[in-house]
Amino acid sequence: MTVGVVRETAPGERRVALVPKVAASLVGKGVPVVVESGAGLGALIPDEAYTEAGATIGDPYSADVVLRVSPPSDDEIGKLRSGQKLIGFLAPRNADNKIGALRAAGVEAYAVEAIPRISRAQVMDALSSQANVAGYKSVIVAADLSTRFFPMLTTAAGTVKPATVLVLGVGVAGLQALATAKRLGGRTTGYDVRPEVAEQVRSVGAQWLDLGIDAAGEGGYARELTEEERAQQQQALEDAIKGFDVVVTTALVPGRPAPRLVTAAAVEGMKPGSVVVDLAGETGGNCELTEPGQTVVKHDVTITAPLNLPATMPEHASELYSKNLLALIELMLDDNGAITPDFDDEVLAAACVTRDSQEAKA
Repeated sequence: MTVGVVRETAPGERRVALVPKVAASLVGKGVPVVVESGAGLGALIPDEAYTEAGATIGDPYSADVVLRVSPPSDDEIGKLRSGQKLIGFLAPRNADNKIGALRAAGVEAYAVEAIPRISRAQVMDALSSQANVAGYKSVIVAADLSTRFFPMLTTAAGTVKPATVLVLGVGVAGLQALATAKRLGGRTTGYDVRPEVAEQVRSVGAQWLDLGIDAAGEGGYARELTEEERAQQQQALEDAIKGFDVVVTTALVPGRPAPRLVTAAAVEGMKPGSVVVDLAGETGGNCELTEPGQTVVKHDVTITAPLNLPATMPEHASELYSKNLLALIELMLDDNGAITPDFDDEVLAAACVTRDSQEAKA
């Protein structure tokens, strides 16, 4: 059984599916690793680092298992063969996904974003590992765009108050954003429609914004709000947002457009020089004035919606992602070092989106 690592071709994608240290771990288990030339260059990893780790440079599509980060293009799917296994981000819930093409090609595909959020699967949870990167970087972006200091500063010329930071959506990315903003000296507040996460918000030193709405859903995600709840939330949030210097939004509903949390009126009411960082740009954005992938200024407020923030920190993002894939592969390995997935295992059953030329449930 061999594992192949492709060079990513998606615009702006700098991550690599396997770093040399993790490749060495697989080789040590008797699993040969074939890396496409230049696969690690975006993450500043030369081919030589892979060969020193025991991998070979060659055609990754010749391997039994192909690892990647971003969903494959049509041309890349054309390089796969029937019975081959593919592991990566495959966006199975997106309307324009490639699941049908993978099924037609006879590929056994595993979407890492479909891994269930249960305790034993945490080490394989690539969504969470990359959300940590995005949450951290969102605050660094906010600090760069802000016209104000984050920490309180006491100088001979007087004292500068700390920036006030509101994070909307307190999943993995939101908690990391709150923690990072706190480290930078900001006065932090978190909000989520799932009131049970209030304790997690307080655990990172932030205050909890309680709007009296409970929309806890399945699998640790928020459910879609009713029209009445949405109107109630919108008005209460609009009033609250106006008092913050920085707003970071991370709210997502799987398979649906991002909920609109920051209205144009809320932006207009913010102090000039304030910043909104919208991490939901890829699914439309949480801010009404968001332009996905762009940084714009509206009503003297800077609104940015960077796409694929983890790719802007490719070294650590790749390292974390590699460890997620290693854990998933180890779950598939039998005692002889061959990949023999047990589909009675709830993790593998959920992650597998095509099998035996059939489309699995994502």
